[in-house]
Amino acid sequence: MEVTLITGRTVAQGEEMEKGKIGEGFKRACAVVELDPEDMSKLGVHEGDEVRVETGVGEVVVVAKRSRDAPHPGVAFMPMGPWANAVVGEGTASTGMPPFKGIKAKLSPAKGERVLSAEELVARVYGRE
Repeated sequence: MEVTLITGRTVAQGEEMEKGKIGEGFKRACAVVELDPEDMSKLGVHEGDEVRVETGVGEVVVVAKRSRDAPHPGVAFMPMGPWANAVVGEGTASTGMPPFKGIKAKLSPAKGERVLSAEELVARVYGRE
């Protein structure tokens, strides 16, 4: 399923970041993709299922979460953090800021695949496994 991905800060992400970026709480707050309930149905996933998010710069497995801001079919949201960074990319088009909004992404069920910890993800992305 193709969607437009946006990223941003959330209260939960900010609270957990204050406690440290490597704990389970930070992972629970950030390793998610919030989806419109209709899109979840079309994709065949339920809240808590693993979902693969792929863009032109990378891919990551995160947990599906039902958006409280629906309806917004075709739009997915990921809180800022290492999981979103894995699919946002580093290009800034001379603005000094990567494009955190309006990213074309492809979602697919990843049932049974493991969501990596922040340390594992950073090691994979930067080749330090």
